[in-house]
Amino acid sequence: MRTVFEEGFLGKLHRPGENGQLHRALREAHLASTGSQVWTRFPPEPNGYLHIGHSKAIFANFGYAAHHGGRCYLRYDDTNPEAEEAQYFESILEMIRWLGFEPWKITYSSDYFDRLYELAVELVRRDKAYVCHCTGTCFALPLRLYLRLRLRI
Repeated sequence: MRTVFEEGFLGKLHRPGENGQLHRALREAHLASTGSQVWTRFPPEPNGYLHIGHSKAIFANFGYAAHHGGRCYLRYDDTNPEAEEAQYFESILEMIRWLGFEPWKITYSSDYFDRLYELAVELVRRDKAYVCHCTGTCFALPLRLYLRLRLRI
C-alpha cells in the first residue's frame, strides 16, 4: 500500500541523501551532519493558537521525516515578544502531540540571534548585503508618493 509520502507532490520530493547542492562538498557536509537522514522542522510563531492549516504543515513535516526514518524538530519562531505568551508555546506542543507526533528536539529562533547578527555583519563586510536606513514611514507610503515627497516634485 502506497502512502501520501510516495504519491503526489510529497512523493516527488528528493529521496534521503539525494538532495541537490551546487557544490559536492556542501552535499557531503550536509549528509555527514545529518547522518544521511531526513531532518525537517515545524516553525510556528507562538503568537496564537494553531488552526487547521497548521495541522497540514505538522503532518507534512513530522510525517515526512517519520516516513523516512528521520527527525523533525519544533523550532518556535519567537521573534515577536510582544505577541507571544506561554499559553501559545504550550498549546503548540500539545497540538503536535495530539496529532501523534513528538519533536526530536525543541529550539527557539531567538537562540540564534547572535550568530545571525555575526553572519549579517560578515555579509555586509563582503559587500553581499547592505543596511537599509529607511524609516518606517518610507515603507508605509506607496513608493511613488515617497519619491515625490523625497524629491519634492
